[in-house]
Amino acid sequence: MPYAPADAHIRFALHPDHQPAVIATTTGPTADAAHSHLHDHGFRSTDPTTMVLARIDHEEPHYTAQAAEQLRRYGFTTEIDPALQEEIDTEWTWANYSMPWCSRTEIRQVGAAAQRIHNDIAEGRLTIHLHADDGHTTVAVGSYATGVRRHVHLHGKNHLRQVSTSYDTEAEAVAEFRRLYSVAVRPGPAPLTDLEQVIRRLLAGKPPTTVEETSTPATEPPVAEPGEHEKFLAALFDQDRQWEKYRPFDETTIASHESLTVRAEFDHEARHHSDAAWTIAEYDGPVGERLWYATVTAGTPVPLIHTMLQYLDAPPLTTADHPDDVLHDAVWHPASHPARTTWTAPDRTITFESTPHATADRWTLYGGDNLDHAAWAIRLSTGVPHALLAELAQTAADLSPSPTRQTPRPLPAPARGLPAAVPAQRSRGR
Repeated sequence: MPYAPADAHIRFALHPDHQPAVIATTTGPTADAAHSHLHDHGFRSTDPTTMVLARIDHEEPHYTAQAAEQLRRYGFTTEIDPALQEEIDTEWTWANYSMPWCSRTEIRQVGAAAQRIHNDIAEGRLTIHLHADDGHTTVAVGSYATGVRRHVHLHGKNHLRQVSTSYDTEAEAVAEFRRLYSVAVRPGPAPLTDLEQVIRRLLAGKPPTTVEETSTPATEPPVAEPGEHEKFLAALFDQDRQWEKYRPFDETTIASHESLTVRAEFDHEARHHSDAAWTIAEYDGPVGERLWYATVTAGTPVPLIHTMLQYLDAPPLTTADHPDDVLHDAVWHPASHPARTTWTAPDRTITFESTPHATADRWTLYGGDNLDHAAWAIRLSTGVPHALLAELAQTAADLSPSPTRQTPRPLPAPARGLPAAVPAQRSRGR
């Protein structure tokens, strides 16, 4: 039986400033009753006649269709704008969804759970005590005001945030969180994501453009331009007689150092940013065992390759003992995980990762916010000198300077004619 006579009208349309958020405009004598039903579906009032649905999972059209159907059953008159109806009728999928095994229904369930957590935090039902960066995403520990096993660990952000573990007491939850994430732990909740800031403003009846104008724009990692590696390699042989050139195949050039203990192989066919363009190795003698090796992908900025070869040609007399010291001074953000430790540049364009139990990829330096989709990567095996790691860390810090250190340290002068490589603040889409 309808809860209200058909003398209230609700019109649904896409939000003009942030889609797919939805605006519901109500008119008629029973508009207050319509507001109550819309509130149950996640809409929030922004003025006496207008409500907004803005979700963390971008599923506003789906839930608007459910709300409109219920309102019609209750006797209200509803109207859906054609552009919104088209969104409702379109089944879209997340690009690069991190759980590809999920069906469309399961993706909605994950998003709905993340939305509930978002609402609980925003409305004060869930208090966040600590947060951290685990190297891939944001993690946190918090407590619900009521409920059984109400002390929880959270993993992920935006539409992927989930409860990963629950505990009986706050002390137990906090102690385990500190054990897992160590030096990466920070007090209170993590800063709002860009999407969370937009949603907060929409629900307050404010345009999202203010947030977009004042927030820090996304920064792309520095990436080598096409042909830069080839030019650097040519300059290496032209300017430095310590390196001897071999070209056993058309697609491969080998640079052998005069000491016969260092060898760099360059693949001219490497084009994609994930292709290994360089393989660099050091040996304990002209016919000795290999001490360590590194692979360098095609998009890696030339200053980093310059740093590696310069170190191998003429190691500096003084250098930092470990990359930790350099990155700490450059205000990079540390994150601890049971299997690895990461340091991330302040603008999140470059990450240095240590995997202490690995052999092949003991250290990884990469551009971008995700190693699986990195713009470039340098992978170094166990045995690499810590002094070289510190030099690489310093160059990476210069490529992505801290906001508190606006002028990057200039690269050291090239040793014995090694071609100079000046850090170029360039970026290229991945």
